[in-house]
Amino acid sequence: MGKTSDIYKTINSPSEEVLYKDRKSKFYGYAFPLQDETQVKPLIQSLRKMHPAANHVCYAWQLGISDKHYRANDDGEPNNSAGMPIYGQIQAYGVTNVLVAVARIFGGSKLGVGGLIQAYKSAAQMALENATIVNRTLKVVLRLQFPYAELDKVMRLIKKQQLEIISQQMELECSIQIAVRQNDVDAIVSLFEALHKISVKRSG
Repeated sequence: MGKTSDIYKTINSPSEEVLYKDRKSKFYGYAFPLQDETQVKPLIQSLRKMHPAANHVCYAWQLGISDKHYRANDDGEPNNSAGMPIYGQIQAYGVTNVLVAVARIFGGSKLGVGGLIQAYKSAAQMALENATIVNRTLKVVLRLQFPYAELDKVMRLIKKQQLEIISQQMELECSIQIAVRQNDVDAIVSLFEALHKISVKRSG
């Protein structure tokens, strides 16, 4: 088979609020796109401000494509009754780089662990159903450096391979940054290096 897929599923924008009810308890569900772990705390804090009456704001998130990592938080609910059911829905939808959170306002009746698991799972499912799930492609940025005399050859190859230009500087020594699908990087590097006077480096 060879290469692993360089396509992954995520959500393109925060979902609208959804509401799941069980015996007067209210479970408000949300899904957010996530770039890194530092975004989690501010998003959860904003939900606590939005729902000051919420006894618990439980959540799960996942980041990464080939090397995934995740966290699930029960926020005081019985162990594994909230965060893991939410995370289970992230897995079920096959999405990553995402945070799913559920704010619970207690309605006076205890739901039991089974009821909590069902409620948090359902609110998370509704939040992800309400989000727009998109396919994204992992890309690598390459920096091409070459003499101005080689510009025509380079631009022809970029056009032929339908590569995305991110930035370009046209002087005696030219520099162009291009975005290349991760699975195509080795082949594209070889094509440019075959032009001899082109230096190809990965950015970042």
